[in-house]
Amino acid sequence: MHNPNSAIERVKNHLAYKLGQAMIEFTNNGGGYIALFKKLYKIKKQHKKEQKIYQQTIQVFPQLKYPNLETCSDYEQALKYKFHLSYMLGEVLIKADKTWHKGSGFKLKNDIKKANKEFKIFKEIFNNFAKLSPNIIKIISKNKQAFLKELPRIQNILKIHQDYQPILDNIFHNFNYFIQNFNLIEEWLLSNDFNEKYKKENHPYPSLLDPKKLNDEKEKINYKNIPAELAWEMNLPLPDGYKFNLFTFGLTGHSILLRALVYHGVRLQWYSNDYKMLYLDNFEHSYDCIHILFLDRNDFNKSFKYINLLPRITTIFLIRDPISKFKTGLNHGGYKKGCNSYDIVDSNIPIQKILDRVQYPFFEQITLEHMLNYWINHGVWRYDSIIKNICKEKIYFLDMEELMPNKILSTFVDLKFKFKLNNIDNLEIIQNIIFGPYRYILPLIINFSFENINIKVYIELKDRVTNGNINLNCMLKYKHDLLQDIVFSISELDFEYLNNPLIKQINDFQKDFLDVLNKKIKDIENKKWSENDILSEFKNNKLIRNKVFNMLHKELKFIKQYRPDIVASWKYYQEFEQMCKELDGDIQEKDL
Repeated sequence: MHNPNSAIERVKNHLAYKLGQAMIEFTNNGGGYIALFKKLYKIKKQHKKEQKIYQQTIQVFPQLKYPNLETCSDYEQALKYKFHLSYMLGEVLIKADKTWHKGSGFKLKNDIKKANKEFKIFKEIFNNFAKLSPNIIKIISKNKQAFLKELPRIQNILKIHQDYQPILDNIFHNFNYFIQNFNLIEEWLLSNDFNEKYKKENHPYPSLLDPKKLNDEKEKINYKNIPAELAWEMNLPLPDGYKFNLFTFGLTGHSILLRALVYHGVRLQWYSNDYKMLYLDNFEHSYDCIHILFLDRNDFNKSFKYINLLPRITTIFLIRDPISKFKTGLNHGGYKKGCNSYDIVDSNIPIQKILDRVQYPFFEQITLEHMLNYWINHGVWRYDSIIKNICKEKIYFLDMEELMPNKILSTFVDLKFKFKLNNIDNLEIIQNIIFGPYRYILPLIINFSFENINIKVYIELKDRVTNGNINLNCMLKYKHDLLQDIVFSISELDFEYLNNPLIKQINDFQKDFLDVLNKKIKDIENKKWSENDILSEFKNNKLIRNKVFNMLHKELKFIKQYRPDIVASWKYYQEFEQMCKELDGDIQEKDL
């Protein structure tokens, strides 16, 4: 052997391969059985000698030890040599040699015939199945005998589903499990249920096991005892027991909806675009709904497998007037570099500097056209793209307008009845969920000092006061409209150290802080783009107008068909459609 880093050379250097080669040469060239046995004996003796020298060498020079066969770059190509007739005949000879004392010599002729037959079978399999799975050799090499045992039935399944590539991929990807649980999987893959729910629909992620049986704890294999990682690999849909699926989107009031659901006792996952992790987490924890939030432009593509494994139950779909949605996107701010929520700052720092925490595109002189182009291709619009991959018959569209303060209570009366949500004592609490202009400014912690006493005052939104803190609003002299939304609070420990000089400091600070904050908020609100600004840009910019029209025409089809009343209520979107009809009538009619 010349190259120990070549898996092919090393497999061909195996004793089995060398013995088999000698056997084939004998068959082709003849020479008598005594000569054959002598040659086989010499090969075996020489092989043992080489192995002994190798072991002695690596004891002295361990750095010369060969790498693991699996780590060689040509490992997968080398596997096919284990299915060569040479290798398979050699395996028969080695087995006979080891069990000669048990009479294996009498079986040798039949075993050689069997090896020849199996060689032809595998050759045919690789020729026929290579197009079904490029890894067929690697897969079968780990399950040789099990594969041969069930070969006719396996061939039947593969033939029946030869035009349904996703299930073939699943079978070969999980071939060990497929062989070990063949009877159970065969029954499922040949059932009417599988045909109706997966094959007829050309479902991209067909389950390798029957979901009905998986949900039955009396079955030997069920959701309670199957590993989550394996369930993901086999495309098993998430189990029954959830109240609903929930799709929310950035720019659509998702935070208000999620917080209101949590107030009603709904256990749910928040945001992650690691969808495999979300799937596994559903096996580890008990949630009331499956929540998927699209914030990033790549979220839909990343989530494709996950959303195809959702249970076939009602899905709540949060939607909004697209033009208003654009407005929120265009005016979306963010923390300035180095700033975060609950930053601790000293009260002696000028308040203008303390509040200089947020950045907006309109402050950076970024154009409206640039921002519209950014948001057009974002994942927050993927309505129809998602609906095509979930149960279309069970969709509950929820318009963001139904979450406004004047409607949210009645909305949750309906949701509570439909989805069996918990009762809460104080329904009005969900009316006070506040975001608006304070985002990326609050919450803050202000440090006050007097002599050797240091205390921290929290400035937070009213619905998110730190648990256990004492509200200072009633103690402070200055009254301001912003105090309807904002709370100044202090921990119980710091409250013990509160004295008159510190109270005066906080009073003085609060007055200036609220005045400067109020001015900053008004300045931000005055600079924000409105729906009318966006419609004006569309009117004057045909290229971007057509981009938006085509994108919305693609993604709103299902909503328009099943909830035309909601679409009709979208004031700004109706104006946009009318504008497109007037300005691009011929194009729009052709597109439609």
